[in-house]
Amino acid sequence: MKTIPYILLPVTTLILSALLLAACDERKASIDAKAEAKKEILNQEKVAVDQAAEQAKKQTDINATMDKANIEATKAAEQADLDAAKKKADADAIAEKARLDALRK
Repeated sequence: MKTIPYILLPVTTLILSALLLAACDERKASIDAKAEAKKEILNQEKVAVDQAAEQAKKQTDINATMDKANIEATKAAEQADLDAAKKKADADAIAEKARLDALRK
């Protein structure tokens, strides 16, 4: 049986240790790359959420403006109806007075 020279044992150990460290460094680099990819995805989602919120705010402002315009239009229509009813009441009163005056004569 051949014996391994004792000088090869530390060299072999050193080579195996270097290979093991290189493999660990590759795994660490892979973990770092995955973490960076996740961060980038989360940043993109954050931007999308910000854009959606901004769009929702704009739509809310548009809806509020439309609601205010509808309220003002309804108010104007109701006031016009009330003004017309007032004029009709005045005209009815004048007509009733004229009828009474006509009956007296």
